[in-house]
Amino acid sequence: MKVAIIGGGPGGYVAAIRASQLGADVTLIEKEALGGTCLNAGCIPTKSLIHSVDLYHAVTHEAAANGISVGAVSVDFAAMQKRKAKVVKKLVSGVSGLMSANGVTVVKGAARFKSASLIEAGTAEDPVEIPFDRAIIASGSVPSSVPIPGANLEGVVDSTGALSLEAVPESLCIIGGGVIGVEMAHIYQRLGTKITIVEMLPDILMTQDAEVVAPLKKVLKSHGTDLLLETRVNRIERAEAGLTVHVTGPDGGESSVTAEKVLLCVGRRPATEDLGLEEIGVATERRRILVDAQYRTSVETIYAIGDCIGGIMLAHVASAEGVCAAERCMGLEPSLRMDIVPSCIYTSPELSGVGLTEKEARSRGLDIAVGVFPLMGNGKSLILGDTAGLVKYIADKNTHEILGLHMCGPSATELIVEGALAMGKGATVEDIFSVIHAHPTVGEALQEAAHSVFGSCFHMPPKK
Repeated sequence: MKVAIIGGGPGGYVAAIRASQLGADVTLIEKEALGGTCLNAGCIPTKSLIHSVDLYHAVTHEAAANGISVGAVSVDFAAMQKRKAKVVKKLVSGVSGLMSANGVTVVKGAARFKSASLIEAGTAEDPVEIPFDRAIIASGSVPSSVPIPGANLEGVVDSTGALSLEAVPESLCIIGGGVIGVEMAHIYQRLGTKITIVEMLPDILMTQDAEVVAPLKKVLKSHGTDLLLETRVNRIERAEAGLTVHVTGPDGGESSVTAEKVLLCVGRRPATEDLGLEEIGVATERRRILVDAQYRTSVETIYAIGDCIGGIMLAHVASAEGVCAAERCMGLEPSLRMDIVPSCIYTSPELSGVGLTEKEARSRGLDIAVGVFPLMGNGKSLILGDTAGLVKYIADKNTHEILGLHMCGPSATELIVEGALAMGKGATVEDIFSVIHAHPTVGEALQEAAHSVFGSCFHMPPKK
């Protein structure tokens, strides 16, 4: 079986490995660097900078309170960027090594379908024809463009540009209060940048549980971030001090924000142009490739996964879909639980969630019970000096099955796997608190919150 894969990101390269493990002759086509957006301009470089700025914050804001005296501390932003590049380079090299170890042929260059069994790839000077029995499209996504006058001015950047600034800006206006915007706000705020977030929706991070987002909003505001919610951007203009963003607020009044840089992060769109999809009959809708439950497109021999099909645009979703599609190509019948997808936001405090939010559960008319445990009652959180957050369960009131778990606090992005695993096994809140959780850990707050669903929490006063 010859399997051709377009795109070497987390979806494509994992699909290549899985297809090779199952005995396929695999060719992976990537026009830029292996690892895709995630490794090169997304998850990995962002989290590398977050780690650096969190270290800086710990030294400058927490050391003295913990009995540690330090001298003058300064930021070497160029060194931070250099370390970020080193991390990226090492991981990209690792993916290349995995391709070689698994016998995957890697072709550099753009790819275009010539038929339902042939791809032309490589460069104009050195084209390569790649016949296939099955193909998987994993072409990913690119930042969405918005029709804002002035969006093309110098100093207006997208998320990729924000990760590659040569110097820390004095001020930054972020248009978009989703995950990317909030994580960028975290990075630059900790480096001393004055941050303004402009969001059209009623709140930031609207896909997360509102009660879990609230502590993060409080922290952002306490550090000087201005949140302009339900606010529309009208235009961006050059100003003496950088750029001026003209906006209309929820009351219809017009105002403006002036900043050295403007970051546009209003989402991403599927990258499906120039693949030759229309010519061979692969159906699309507003750039996204249409697939069935098995990730098969309208052309029987071609599958598509990851950001290019829309849906949940997360690296770990693309990888899971890549495995599923590869196994389908090889005659297996895998399945995925797309209702159990953990989401993580690497701010301080961290946010994570899996399953239904309280608002989603109530909008579906479900009879639910909610349990919340504030981390101010957790010993490890107190030791870490990070008690602003909470753990929250959404459970079926009759069966006690866990429908959602949401967290705000230290290690939330690591601990959410417990909730995902529990939901995958159909666990109840009793299943959680029947298992002894180690002390002192932030993780024991998951047990406390499970107890609180039905009012049996130990480290929180009973409700009067």
